[in-house]
Amino acid sequence: MSGLRAVLFDMDGTLVDTERAWVEVVEQVAARHGYALVGAGRTAVYGRSVEDTAKMLYEPLGVQQGALAAELGDGFAARLADGAEPRPGALRLLSALRRDRVPTALVSASPRAVVDRVAASLAGHRFDAVYGAEDTVRTKPAPDPYLAAAAALGAEPSRCVAVEDTVTGVTSAEAAGCAVLAVPSMEPIAPAAGRTVLASLEQADLALLRSLISAG
Repeated sequence: MSGLRAVLFDMDGTLVDTERAWVEVVEQVAARHGYALVGAGRTAVYGRSVEDTAKMLYEPLGVQQGALAAELGDGFAARLADGAEPRPGALRLLSALRRDRVPTALVSASPRAVVDRVAASLAGHRFDAVYGAEDTVRTKPAPDPYLAAAAALGAEPSRCVAVEDTVTGVTSAEAAGCAVLAVPSMEPIAPAAGRTVLASLEQADLALLRSLISAG
């Protein structure tokens, strides 16, 4: 069967304005341990899970990996205690997909507790599947979360559009075989085969999403 079967959304930086908050939390934790997060080290945490970030930083910070992950996770959860601001165009696009009965999934590298809290900021949109960092053996940039979300919706990955804002997320979605709509938030993402790049979700609609599968 041909055509769009599902749309799989990243959360932080894509649907809600939290990617910058995540980076600031990592910077603050690093600073508390006498380490300045700059340059490539700062870029490396874009779109990464709490556990992956702790794994990258525990040696330069001199902190036990589990304790560092807890500190990062607690800091991010506290930062988002009141939810998050939706990105421009996000609510309109989610409403259009629900109106046309296109299945949707939320596919995030954030802890599930954070995902559930922030999802409440999306005007009550009910996703057909939700995945946080703990819900698959590996998280982004591995393909596991997108493969799991597509399977949960009964859709071939090649018939799904993944909407992402970071290179880490794009890598995950493309490895799973999804068409990708990239809306960069913190770092540039270049167009490529099977990948469309927009400045904002305000430029996206159902017709565009369907065309990405047809073009693929």
